[in-house]
Amino acid sequence: MFLYLRHYPRYILLCFLFDLLGVLFNLSSFVFIVPFVELLFGGVRSASPHAFSLNQHDLSEWLNWQLYQWSSAHGLFFCLAAIALSFLLCSFLSNLFRFLSTWCLSPVRNGVVERLRNDIFHKITILPVAYFKRQRSGDLLSRMSNDIADVEWSIVSSIQSFLKSPVNIIVFSATLLFISPTLFLYFLLVAPVLLFLVGVVGKSLKRNSLKGQNKLGSLFSLLEENISGIRVVKAFGGERRQSLRFSDALRDYTRRMNRVVRLKELSSPLSEILGTVAMAAILVIGGSYVIGGRMHASVFILFVIVFARLIPPVQALVRAYNSMLKGNASARRIMEILSADEVVLEAPDAVAVTSFDSEIRYRDVSFAYDDMDSASVLNHIDLVVPKGKVVALVGHSGSGKTTLVDLLPRFYDPTAGAVMLDGIDLRRLNIASLRRLVSIVTQDCILFNDSVANNIAFGNEAATPESIRHAARLACADEFIETLPEGYDTMVGDRGITLSGGQRQRISIARALLKDAPILILDEATAALDNDSERQVQAALHTLMQNRTTIVIAHRLSTIRNADVIHVLDHGSIVESGSHDQLLALNGAYARLLSPQI
Repeated sequence: MFLYLRHYPRYILLCFLFDLLGVLFNLSSFVFIVPFVELLFGGVRSASPHAFSLNQHDLSEWLNWQLYQWSSAHGLFFCLAAIALSFLLCSFLSNLFRFLSTWCLSPVRNGVVERLRNDIFHKITILPVAYFKRQRSGDLLSRMSNDIADVEWSIVSSIQSFLKSPVNIIVFSATLLFISPTLFLYFLLVAPVLLFLVGVVGKSLKRNSLKGQNKLGSLFSLLEENISGIRVVKAFGGERRQSLRFSDALRDYTRRMNRVVRLKELSSPLSEILGTVAMAAILVIGGSYVIGGRMHASVFILFVIVFARLIPPVQALVRAYNSMLKGNASARRIMEILSADEVVLEAPDAVAVTSFDSEIRYRDVSFAYDDMDSASVLNHIDLVVPKGKVVALVGHSGSGKTTLVDLLPRFYDPTAGAVMLDGIDLRRLNIASLRRLVSIVTQDCILFNDSVANNIAFGNEAATPESIRHAARLACADEFIETLPEGYDTMVGDRGITLSGGQRQRISIARALLKDAPILILDEATAALDNDSERQVQAALHTLMQNRTTIVIAHRLSTIRNADVIHVLDHGSIVESGSHDQLLALNGAYARLLSPQI
């Protein structure tokens, strides 16, 4: 996840620089406490000229010499005022640089989340159809919304702590080491205990966070199921059952997240307690040094103040570490999407295809959804679809009809054999150019929450209002579109919910007409329509099928009887082929399928 930071080196460098300057000015403000305390309680002792040096004793003598000169020249009150103003200036600059650091980090934080969302959405659009058969849509939505939000607040928001806290810790630790190496050693004795406890808590936090996010994904799946199937839930009186299922899942999630929150918040009091123990030890030991004359009281006060300033960045780093571990569970679920195998890959030397000239051929094609060990959906299919012909596929549900046509636009690749277009294996063709040759109209026609015009022109950036209207007229859709409140600009709602089934289907047909692809796939295009809607859609389909190579999947006699060739599938194999009359004469599988309609 932190690889996304590589896009923002300038901002991160500036953030680090401003943090460093902020810490240095913060530290400088405390340095003025030493002369201030000495001035108040001890006055200004006489001093001789002393050269500047980083040696602790020499530095103390140099500061005393400067203070002696200033007090002799301007008086004690002026010195006090000058020290106070210097303290205020350093504090102001420290806060200014801290703000600039946050300002520089804002584009990093928001930019990482933006890139992450874009990458996930792009990945989802290029993943094969098979991936979505294995995933629950609610869980995918949870990953794209909740998991990304969790990453934003748990990991990305911790970036500043990971940049700033180490700078604070290093600078303050170096200062403490410079002031008194012995006292600093007592603090170091506590550090391994803190690291061990943080590690134990963090490991449990990471494990529980992953389980919590998985349970949240299950919650979203239940919610999505309930919304999409609300008519069935109400029709069969399933409200109580669904509510109980959701309540049970929600209770499990709440219990898990209670554990996560408690573990996350445990590290802060642990570090606070250990810091207090170290502070108490320093007060006792350092106080004895002052009493014994081994350390000036003002220097000891400075040590205590700097040590007190060291504890917050240590706590912030611990909190950031635990937040990162919590966010890692979400990041892991997101990376499962980003690293998912695309399966249907384009060959490096793929050829762009611009036309369809002779035939589509399925040559000894077999297919299984997951791997060769799972049950085969298609078995050794040999099939030819000549250009300009209408080929119908019939069979019981689950016989492999839709899977067979899904191989043509490469929603899947066959696990054995090959699908050929004009004698070229589809795997050697550019995927985008191949799909431009294919239009699909399905039973569950998908419309997007957009205008009627944009739904017809979907995927066709060059479409004009005139071409959209022409396609709608050919699809017998223009008449009802004109009666809508805003005509072609009317929003159709989610999945076209404001339109009837027949209206949605005719818009879907208009979309296919506008695409004007030479190959047409009709997958149960009229199966869900009533008789009146079917007559209107059949008229539109008749127009759509003219001068096109068409593969029809259907059960209704009216849709398939005029096909040039009909293939009957059973358990993934072609068991009969021929015209309508030929297959009826055989009195076999085809005749049995149509017997209720004859």
